[in-house]
Amino acid sequence: MTEVAGQRFRLYTTADLGPVIERMARQALLMLDPAQRPVVVGVLRRGAPLADMMVAAMRAILPGFSVDRLDLKVKRYSDDLKLLHPETRLDTPSDAPTIRDRQVLVVDDVLYQGYSFFRVFEFLRAEGARTIRSAVLADRCVAQVPIRADIVGASLQIAPGDVIECSVPPYESEFAMDVLRPD
Repeated sequence: MTEVAGQRFRLYTTADLGPVIERMARQALLMLDPAQRPVVVGVLRRGAPLADMMVAAMRAILPGFSVDRLDLKVKRYSDDLKLLHPETRLDTPSDAPTIRDRQVLVVDDVLYQGYSFFRVFEFLRAEGARTIRSAVLADRCVAQVPIRADIVGASLQIAPGDVIECSVPPYESEFAMDVLRPD
């Protein structure tokens, strides 16, 4: 994570986020038909390990639950929310599982303006996904495009200049969520 000077406020610790992931996994199980072997898509970077956590939690709740996993690299903003690209960029691996006629759950850390999710949904629909659902650890509640997450860990209406930082292993040492108020 890019270090930005300012005040940092811890909202959720690792212990706090465990039950949040479990609740999100339970909600996902209500939406996904295990008989159809859904695809869980993690949005790189932090959405990928969050997707892994959710899949592990789903399997703990429903042993034998089987999904395919796919990670997509989507980039528009840096970690401190500076605009990197005017149009959201998307890179897909060449060995990706097929999503045609399948249920897909897209997982990311923060829903900010919605452009990244919108781009991912466009891609998945063009690839023939039958159903597309979404899950985010944090929703800032300020989407600029008509995007709402189906599963939300925490809805956080914070000051416009503040940043939600999700620390997710292996990218950070601990699983946590902070609000950063830049100087």
